[in-house]
Amino acid sequence: MELASARLLRGQIPWRGLLLTASLLTYWSPLTTAQVTVDAVPPNVVEEKSVLLLAHNLPQEFQVFYWYKGTTLNPDSEIARYIRSDNMSKTGPAYSGRETIYSNGSLFFQNVNKTDERAYTLSVFDQQFNPIQTSVQFRVYQPVTQPSIQITNTTVKELGSVTLTCFSKDTGVSVRWLFNSQSLQLTDRMTLSQDNSTLRIDPIKREDAGDYQCEISNPVSFRISHPIKLDVIPDPTQGNSGLSEGAIAGIVIGSVAGVALIAALAYFLYSRKTGGGSDHRDLTEHKPSTSSHNLGPSDDSPNKVDDVSYSVLNFNAQQSKRPTSASSSPTETVYSVVKKK
Repeated sequence: MELASARLLRGQIPWRGLLLTASLLTYWSPLTTAQVTVDAVPPNVVEEKSVLLLAHNLPQEFQVFYWYKGTTLNPDSEIARYIRSDNMSKTGPAYSGRETIYSNGSLFFQNVNKTDERAYTLSVFDQQFNPIQTSVQFRVYQPVTQPSIQITNTTVKELGSVTLTCFSKDTGVSVRWLFNSQSLQLTDRMTLSQDNSTLRIDPIKREDAGDYQCEISNPVSFRISHPIKLDVIPDPTQGNSGLSEGAIAGIVIGSVAGVALIAALAYFLYSRKTGGGSDHRDLTEHKPSTSSHNLGPSDDSPNKVDDVSYSVLNFNAQQSKRPTSASSSPTETVYSVVKKK
């Protein structure tokens, strides 16, 4: 089995960073007494991709380390070993040709498949040949395929019901529902099956009309179905339930403000009209004179006679203008004699 330096030249481009990390760690082993650990990078692997089992905190002076398939340390499960004194590696019975061992204790897998999904054990012997063991496991997933939606009816009357079902060929997936390209906010009228694959709306409201989609996912991928459009026929007895409370409040406030504005305008026009007529009459009517003309002697006169008050009435001001003749006088004045008792 070749060491990492030879396999690194033929490594896949997406894993160049991981391989570089493993190579650098090969030439740098810090003095530490920390516990030996291994991480799977990434822990969830897409089938036919690669994974690095990255070792940490190997003893500064170790003699040899082994990689085993599974947790049982028997010779048939050995993948490979690295002998420090000889600076060489050797493959074991469980070696598949897709593994690369590094002198820093890491193991690189290429083209993983579902059968590779298991635990792997690193066994290290320090300078005194004391064994140190640690295990790691990764999961292998296939990319999910696109789901589809089945619906009982795409056009539903308001207050009716509808059921949508998300179908997928994949197993072990999570299901999420979308409404108009956003995550569906469940209401008390909506129920989901235990695995979220079935959505039921009962009773249905007009605000439920729109595009529905389902999304399936696993730890390495996700896919979304094509949208299914749901139409809702409004029920006249339900009123304008599609409007939000804020919209209804806005309409009511706007209506009240409009009525108040119209009433104020009408009052202004009416007041202006009635006020103008009153002013016109004040200008055309001649107010009676408050002064009285005493034609007889005054009260001090020994020969006291009854007082007579004269009021001058101008009929011409109240009557329409008539053609004048030569015989008519310019102004007709009528004297009314009022005898004071």
